[in-house]
Amino acid sequence: MKLNKGEKEHTAGSNQNLLERLSKSNDFVHEHTSFREEEPFWISYYRTLISSDILHKDVLPYLQEKLSLEQLKSKIPVQEIIISNDADEIIQSIMHGSLAIQIHQFDEECLLINIANTKFRDVSVPMMESSAVGPQVGFIEELDTNINLIRKRLPVPELLVKEMKVGKLSKTKVAVLYMDGIADPENVNTVVQRIKDIQYDHIQDSSYIASMIEDNSNSLFPQSISTERSDRVAAGLTEGKIIIAVDGSPNLIILPVTFVESFIAMEDYSYSWIIGNFFRLLRFTAFFISTFVSPMYVAIMTYHYELIPAKLLDTLVGSRSAVPFPPFLEALFLELMIEMVKEAGIRLPFKIGQSLGVVGGIVIGQAVVEAGLTSNVLLILVGLGTLASYTSPVYKFSNTIRFIKFPVIFLAQWFGLVGVFFCYHFTTVHLLRLTSLGRPYIGEYPLRKTSIQDLWVRLPFSMQKDNPINLRPQKKRKSTGTGKNSEPLNDFYE
Repeated sequence: MKLNKGEKEHTAGSNQNLLERLSKSNDFVHEHTSFREEEPFWISYYRTLISSDILHKDVLPYLQEKLSLEQLKSKIPVQEIIISNDADEIIQSIMHGSLAIQIHQFDEECLLINIANTKFRDVSVPMMESSAVGPQVGFIEELDTNINLIRKRLPVPELLVKEMKVGKLSKTKVAVLYMDGIADPENVNTVVQRIKDIQYDHIQDSSYIASMIEDNSNSLFPQSISTERSDRVAAGLTEGKIIIAVDGSPNLIILPVTFVESFIAMEDYSYSWIIGNFFRLLRFTAFFISTFVSPMYVAIMTYHYELIPAKLLDTLVGSRSAVPFPPFLEALFLELMIEMVKEAGIRLPFKIGQSLGVVGGIVIGQAVVEAGLTSNVLLILVGLGTLASYTSPVYKFSNTIRFIKFPVIFLAQWFGLVGVFFCYHFTTVHLLRLTSLGRPYIGEYPLRKTSIQDLWVRLPFSMQKDNPINLRPQKKRKSTGTGKNSEPLNDFYE
C-alpha cells in the first residue's frame, strides 16, 4: 500500500521521535553506513546488547550494495530476521538485542536482525541440589539453553512450550512446558492464565512467578518445587506436571506438587528401592526432629519434669545448674545464634563463609557452654535439629523447617506439651486445607494406590506402573514394558 504525502510526513515524524527517544541513552547507536547521505543504509542498535563480531562479520559486508530489504533478508546469514513497520515491535526488538536497518533514515519499514549478545556461564553441576551419584547437569540463566537441556532428555514432539512475556518494564520471557497427552489441560490453562494475570513491573527471578501464582501466598509451605536439576524436571514432565522456566533464572518451577515430594531426592532412584526408602524415611523423620526437638526440651524442662527418667534427670539438672536463664530463653538464644551463623555464612564470600561455619559451630558453641549461657545437652539437641533441617533436598522447604520451630518454642513456653500438640494439629489442618494448583497439597488423602508406589515409599520400578492420580494425567499408566499393562509411546489416551 502506497502512502500519500501527508502519511509519509507523519510516518517520518513518528520515526524521528522514536529515534530521539532511543538516542537519549549513550549506548544507542544510529549511524549511516555510507558517506553519501542519499545512499543506503541506516542502522540502529544498542552496542551493549548486540554481538559486535556478528555485526562486523555477517551483517556489515552485505550493506555495501544497493539492495531492497527483502533482498538483504535473503542474503544475510543470520537465522532470526524479520521486516516490520510496527513501532512497538521495532522498539522491543532493539531492546532485546536486534539490529534495525532502514534504507533511508526515517523509513517506516525496518529490517530487524537478532544479533543479541548471548554470553552466559557454561552448564555446570547443580549448586543447591548436589548429589553423590546420578546426573550432574544443572540449569543456567539462559532460557533457550534450559529448554535445550530438557529436550535432550525428552526428544519427543509431545513436549510443548508456550512462551509469553511478563513484567511491564522487564518484559521477561517466561516459558510453560508440559507433555501433550499426559498433562491435564486444566492444569496447563490454569498456569498460563495465572501468569498472564500478573501485573508487575519487574520479574527478576522464577521465585517471583512462583509467589504470584501459588494458591496461598500466606502459607509457610512452598506450593511448588524450585529446582535446577534437569532430571527432576524431566521426571515431573513425564508424570503430567507443569514446568515454568524464566529467562534469567537457573531455577525452574514444578507444579503441582505434594508435601511428601519435598523429601524426595533424585538420588533415591540411583540406589536399590530398599536403600532409597531408608533415606526417604530418614528425611521425613528429620523434619519432625528439627521442628520439635527444641520445643520439646523447653516444654519438658519447664512443666513436665516427671516425664524425664531419673538417671537422665540428674544429667540435665547438672548440665543446667550454672545456666542463669530459663529453658525458653536458653533455647531461643542458642537457636537465634545458630541461625545468624548460618545466615552470615551464606552472605559472606564462599571461602570466608566456610571458615565462619566451622568457627561458629565449634568455637562459639563451646565458648557459650563454658560461659554458662547454655547447657551441653541443649547444644547437642540444637545441633541435631540444625543438621536435620538440611536433609530436605528442596532448599525452600528447608527454610520452612528453619522458621517453623520458633512459634512452636513460644507455644511450648506458654502451654507446655499442650502448646506443642496444638501447633502440630494446627499445621496438620493447614496442610489438609492447602492446595497446589488447585490439587490437594496432601496428595495422599484420601489414600490412593499411587501414593504407595512412589511417594511415601518407593517400590521397585517394575511395580511403579501408574502416574500419580492427584495430577489427573491423561495417560494413566507408565510404559514399563511390552506386556499387556504397558502403553505405546504414541497412545496417550486411555
